[in-house]
Amino acid sequence: MRDTYQREINYLRVSITDRCNLRCVYCMPPGGVKSTPHDQVLRMEEIETIIRAATLIGVKKIRLTGGEPLVRKGLEGLVRRISNIPGIDDITLTTNALLLASRAAALKEAGIKRVNISLDTLRPDRYREITRGGNLAGAWEGIQAAISAGLHPVKLNTVIMRGFNEDEIVALARLTLHRPLHIRFIELMPIGSSNEWASGRYVPSEEIMAQISARLGPLLPATKPSGDGPAKYYRLKDSEGTIGFITSMSDHFCKNCNRLRLTSIGGLRPCLYDSREIDLKTPLREEGAGLKEIADLMMDAIALKPDRHHMLEGWRDGRRVMSQIGG
Repeated sequence: MRDTYQREINYLRVSITDRCNLRCVYCMPPGGVKSTPHDQVLRMEEIETIIRAATLIGVKKIRLTGGEPLVRKGLEGLVRRISNIPGIDDITLTTNALLLASRAAALKEAGIKRVNISLDTLRPDRYREITRGGNLAGAWEGIQAAISAGLHPVKLNTVIMRGFNEDEIVALARLTLHRPLHIRFIELMPIGSSNEWASGRYVPSEEIMAQISARLGPLLPATKPSGDGPAKYYRLKDSEGTIGFITSMSDHFCKNCNRLRLTSIGGLRPCLYDSREIDLKTPLREEGAGLKEIADLMMDAIALKPDRHHMLEGWRDGRRVMSQIGG
């Protein structure tokens, strides 16, 4: 289905939980956020029903997110159920990888094709600081397990923050030289109540590219390793992996946006940077809505999609932080 601006909407990002085993500074406020009671979170069968309805309007690609999706029990079973839905041809996962080492093979077998893994630093002390207690070694075990399980391409999502990790740009880029890793530098976005920490830390992609080119040589245009996401990809000479740049702030890619976002409590967002949501849980759980009715509500959400985000004009989401929306 196409929206008002003739963009084809074929991608649904599904947050299966707002719970997380980390407390990243740009994702949550210092005190964390109150977890949603279990009875208010979408049940696995409700998620499956919503995805079945989504295929009626042309959705083909599903990404499972959180919070941290691996903290929710039954994930592998959900993936199997989604993989059996006619029309769905791509299921991916975004994770911090701390729980991935023992489950990568099972997730691959269930139907996950590839993973995106959050990694903002190569220093254990900084990792503990930015995640408020995380263990970098555990994340690396998960990354290695993803490679071994064949969850290719393994993409690393990295947010560069001034005064924190901009001195690691070159070291992070070097990961692609001799490993089948695809690093994506994502511009810091001020979302939710983590804004105060992020103030003044934004580093534009142009600056990151300049550092890499000056130290490691020219960035050569590269084919996207997979999917139709917004990153612009390059590679270093003779590298195994690629380097991508997601210019959310400096050069937004809204004109090609193809996605909707489902929160863990059943709110369907037409845009990450728009606080409007269409409630799917109440019609499904309390009113007995069928696939056609849910698909109609999804079309209502598509009709609300704006032409672009308004972050540069000062728009901020006062309702939810990133972990509650779904990464």
